[in-house]
Amino acid sequence: VRPGPIQGDMVHPYLRRRNGEDPIEFPSKELEEILGRTLGVPLFQEQAMKIAIVAAGFSPSEADELRRSMATFKVHGMVTRFEKKLTEGMMRNGYSEEFARKVFKQLEGFGSYGFPESHAASFAHLVYVSCWIKCHYPDVFAVALLNSQPMGFYQPAQIVNDARQHGVIVKGPDINHSFWDNTLEGKEGKYHVVRLGFRQIKGMRVEEAQKLVAERVRPYKHLDEVRHVLDSQPMLEKLADADAFQSIGLNRREALWQAVTKDAPVALYKNQVVPEASVELPQMSDSENVVQDYASISFSLKAHPVSFVRDKLDRLNIVPAAKLKEGQHGASVRVAGLVLVRQRPGTAKGVCFMTIEDETGIANLVVFGKRFEKYRKEILQSRLIMVEGQLQIEGEVIHVIVEQVFNFSSLLRVLTPARTQQLPLLTLAYPDEGAASIVPKSRDFK
Repeated sequence: VRPGPIQGDMVHPYLRRRNGEDPIEFPSKELEEILGRTLGVPLFQEQAMKIAIVAAGFSPSEADELRRSMATFKVHGMVTRFEKKLTEGMMRNGYSEEFARKVFKQLEGFGSYGFPESHAASFAHLVYVSCWIKCHYPDVFAVALLNSQPMGFYQPAQIVNDARQHGVIVKGPDINHSFWDNTLEGKEGKYHVVRLGFRQIKGMRVEEAQKLVAERVRPYKHLDEVRHVLDSQPMLEKLADADAFQSIGLNRREALWQAVTKDAPVALYKNQVVPEASVELPQMSDSENVVQDYASISFSLKAHPVSFVRDKLDRLNIVPAAKLKEGQHGASVRVAGLVLVRQRPGTAKGVCFMTIEDETGIANLVVFGKRFEKYRKEILQSRLIMVEGQLQIEGEVIHVIVEQVFNFSSLLRVLTPARTQQLPLLTLAYPDEGAASIVPKSRDFK
């Protein structure tokens, strides 16, 4: 099947063919009936079977055997057997050998992506509905995805970032406002506010969260009230780590101090709020708060980790992801970000596709096989990666063809104070051994 030249305005070729203009050449009426509505390309398993029956004289059972074996091409000599039968059958029915072999190559490749038409229609319907909801109700869409985790291509951090970029306000988990699931609150602007649920806190148990919600007949006013309800020191500390006491005026460090330095009242003082001497704690920096957010809920609503090293990246002429669209096609660029996704499909001939993220957005990278082997260690081990390569811009599609790769994960150390730093008061928890270890690992697909 060979596409012909497209004439006139950019009307869909198949629609023009129905109006009398035919830019696609079909060698027979039978194949036009099978492939006409997919513009000459076999997309569905039913089409592959019909081609084998109509063009090559396969019996229905033989055609079904061909369909079932498509996923096992090149195994046990099956490709040779089917190629010979198909090409010879098509040649007997008047098709040229060249065309017969082209058809077979199409069917051979079809095994990597083909599926029944009913599956295609169902998937297309789901995609349309999902896109419509995301377009018109990004708040609802984000909450639904977050409550369905773990799933899909992107981490919760990317779901939240995308919602915020589309005008949705997202607020953190809170003892007085959160439930186990993520929920929608009243509208602020165009959309409802997304309130993160207790399920986003690492290590939080659903039973403890439900108990906390069930006893919330009135707003909690003191951390000790939460302590009495939970009766679980680890869960209390996890709430403090997640900065979930904002509604009672306690920041993360203050809440953690009260959680670990006070014993639960007993006997006559049980269920009572015991006053304590005020202690002035050193304030956590913005970067420390971000690191603790990542440690607790795997992302931060306060800032992006890369924003704290942007000055260093600027000095190296590293372009923010959002400014790639302002570059020129073919230009040499440098871009850096947290590694979100790595893909190396078996059908891509060794090419690795990567998605990275900085504080301005995401960038898509293409690493060809030889480059991947050369920089395998940097590609697989980096949490913060910097690449240098060639910018490719095709309409709204932007890629960087990678030429050099550097592991910049060590830059994230600036997010936490040095161990030698003298603080006025010993902190209860240094923001972990290193910020790089807090950043979630990428999602890798083959």
